[in-house]
Amino acid sequence: MNSAGKRSPHEGKPRLRILIGADTFWPQINGAATFIARLSAGLAERGHDVHIAAPSYTNKKLGQMIEVHEGQKLTLHRIYSWRWPGHPWLRFMLPWRIKRNSATILDRVKPDVIHFQSHIVIGRGMTIEGTKRGIRLVGTNHFMPENLLDHAFFIPKFLRRRAIRMGWAAAGRSFARSARVTTPTRRAAEYLEENTQIRNVIAVSCGIDADGYNGNLDPKPENLVVFLGRLADEKQIDKLIRAVAIMDPALNTQLEIVGGGELEGKLRALAASLGLADRVTLTGFVEQDQLRDALQRGSVFAMPSTAELQSISTMEAMASGLPVVAANAMALPHLVHDGENGYLFDPTSIEDLAEKLTRVLTLPAAELLAMKKASLAIVAAHDIQRTLDTFESLYRGEEVTDPVAFGKASESAS
Repeated sequence: MNSAGKRSPHEGKPRLRILIGADTFWPQINGAATFIARLSAGLAERGHDVHIAAPSYTNKKLGQMIEVHEGQKLTLHRIYSWRWPGHPWLRFMLPWRIKRNSATILDRVKPDVIHFQSHIVIGRGMTIEGTKRGIRLVGTNHFMPENLLDHAFFIPKFLRRRAIRMGWAAAGRSFARSARVTTPTRRAAEYLEENTQIRNVIAVSCGIDADGYNGNLDPKPENLVVFLGRLADEKQIDKLIRAVAIMDPALNTQLEIVGGGELEGKLRALAASLGLADRVTLTGFVEQDQLRDALQRGSVFAMPSTAELQSISTMEAMASGLPVVAANAMALPHLVHDGENGYLFDPTSIEDLAEKLTRVLTLPAAELLAMKKASLAIVAAHDIQRTLDTFESLYRGEEVTDPVAFGKASESAS
């Protein structure tokens, strides 16, 4: 049974051996890594034999081990990797060794299906070697080459457009080998189709176990804005801090930034320079219970990023009963319906962000309660069991009939 009490259409069917290929995974903390952990754990809980191929952080030779993620034992195949120069945690596997490593893992695991999460390195190796062995391939795109360029300091600015085109071309080659390709939202699917020759991309939500979050609809004692996510350039957290700085001082707005990353020091310095040292809290990386506590205490959730292909953290906030103020960019309008469960702001305007935050914090109690209830209603369509059902169908080569997967860009659950 799923969390809604409905029977899975896959109950009673043979269990599968599934290999998930990931260029990023724990201990890296980001949306793709979180999705992979939750997907893998959910599949394991259903009785499938789940294996994950991911970078090693010990720089030992290719090794197999049992790790516990999201409460489930999973088999990890850690691949020799290197730290990205100038970055505190980003790793990359060696491109010229990935085919050999992929072949070794595939011959060891003998999976029924390969589900790769990135074309960059692991996806290329897994799709080439998987095709040779006649293994079913399913690909999910979490990639935006513009984001990757933030860390490619060695590429001159005048070559960046060409680098982006090359990135999309590489993505197209790997995904073209797949039986089916998915992205977290319909907008992300359109984005992939616009930049490659891939067609019929299916939108499958990353999913969330909403039952694991307490939808707290009670009034909050302070005006607390919460952000949750990795502290990276594309998240535009500096704009959020600047927006709080220009809000009416009478609101005494507090900002809690939950998460860690390479910009933590710069953001702390920015808050201090704007006189917000006592009103802006940066927590660094926190455990899941601390994350949920922050969402419970918050009055409104803010997501200023312009590069979200879905945004798991926004879904977590909605499952906690928070109204959301988000950038009107990429896939965020799928989750935030302007005037219904929050507001969308012009991502080029700090003033508009400040105004939308102020609007939520000054709403009459009845209107605020309606927004909180709307967040809970919208996120219900993203139940993780629905996601697991869809991927099981894709793994088995069955037709996907869930209307969510083929919805229009304006649909909340696409």
